[in-house]
Amino acid sequence: MSHPVRPRRSALYMPASNPRAVEKSRGLACDVVILDLEDAVLPDAKDGARADAVAAVKAGGFGRREVVIRVNDLSTPWGAADLVAAAAAGPDAVLAPKIRGPEDIAAYDRALTQAPAHTRLWAMIETPQAILAINAIAGAPSRLSALCMGTNDLAKEMRARQTPTREPFHAAMALTVMAARAHGLAVLDGVHNEIDDLAALDAVCRQGVDFGFDGKTLIHPSHLAIANDVFTPAATEVAWSRAVIAAFAAPENAGKGALRVDGRLAELLHRDQALGLVAIADAIAAADA
Repeated sequence: MSHPVRPRRSALYMPASNPRAVEKSRGLACDVVILDLEDAVLPDAKDGARADAVAAVKAGGFGRREVVIRVNDLSTPWGAADLVAAAAAGPDAVLAPKIRGPEDIAAYDRALTQAPAHTRLWAMIETPQAILAINAIAGAPSRLSALCMGTNDLAKEMRARQTPTREPFHAAMALTVMAARAHGLAVLDGVHNEIDDLAALDAVCRQGVDFGFDGKTLIHPSHLAIANDVFTPAATEVAWSRAVIAAFAAPENAGKGALRVDGRLAELLHRDQALGLVAIADAIAAADA
């Protein structure tokens, strides 16, 4: 299934139980606001946070930002009520935690039957079971449109150390990106825990670009500028991509599978990559305008 091209360089988690934080998010330079009912909300505040998230979605005012509600796991006392409320509110997406296999995707999809057609399903990839079943998860027939790495929970379940270069998660990250691309889904990298270490944030954002992620989930507004900058295609990349597209579209190059463009070899696969890069660059330019 193909989905509209939208910038998702920065997806900021905001506790739905904090009205001031949610209000602030309406003016922040993030591509996605994730109203969190799960990890950021204590058990005795869950019901109130759910009501606040619904009210925030219905009130709107988020502009061009996508608005996502992260619900509690269906196995918890709050999960079912979260899904009913989220379906009625109709956000851009509902983010499902603790996915373990395609049967979980099916369960969340059924729970969103009454949601508007525009409300998509996003899935947290944060369990060893999810990594081992990632292709089946990404390909499950549903309203699924994005995968989000949950490296904190994955580290906990793997008993792995979160090293600066994230070696324990390289296989999981690569498999998740591959599955997303195989099934036409967006895919977002996990959060950076060191709030004040912006140099380390820049490094892991660049690593995320190298792995092929569309953007990064974030836990603090101070991380937005770096994520937005790193996940925005460089002007030189965009210029070369436009040149490749134009070269293959030229009548004199009809039927050719390889061309020389600005001194570099360009094959049809580069043309296809160029089309995707230009599409997201144009979407970012329109959003930032």
